[in-house]
Amino acid sequence: MSKIAKIATVAALAVPILLGAAGTANASTPAGCSSVTQIGSTAYLNVGGQTMASVKQYKGCGKNYAYLYVWEGYRNTHSNWEACVSVTTNSAHTFNDTNCGGSGGPVEIWSFGASTLAQCTQATGWNSGWPPPLPGDVIASTDVRC
Repeated sequence: MSKIAKIATVAALAVPILLGAAGTANASTPAGCSSVTQIGSTAYLNVGGQTMASVKQYKGCGKNYAYLYVWEGYRNTHSNWEACVSVTTNSAHTFNDTNCGGSGGPVEIWSFGASTLAQCTQATGWNSGWPPPLPGDVIASTDVRC
């Protein structure tokens, strides 16, 4: 293996370590939008006494997005989970552009872009693979942003 290939391999292996070291979500960007800005608070989805995920709301490219990041500590102690995230209106009663990560354990999920910039919105995440949340699902929502 060439010296350049060895350096590239070491760098590729180091990236997940560096991203996980801080214990916070370093969000990528949603599909079709390369620049977003977080709006409002971060909510925390606590399942069984453990923080499962962070839920955040972003705006960019003329839309609102919800984002859910499953914490490394939860991933390390669970072999399987499901989650969904949605931009919600009407105090989390109307779900817009929901996206769910299938079983097996998604690390991050972006909602689809919601054309809701002119409305009061919040991001809502929950711990099942069914939209909308089912009775018994744990739900976390950010503050409302208008």
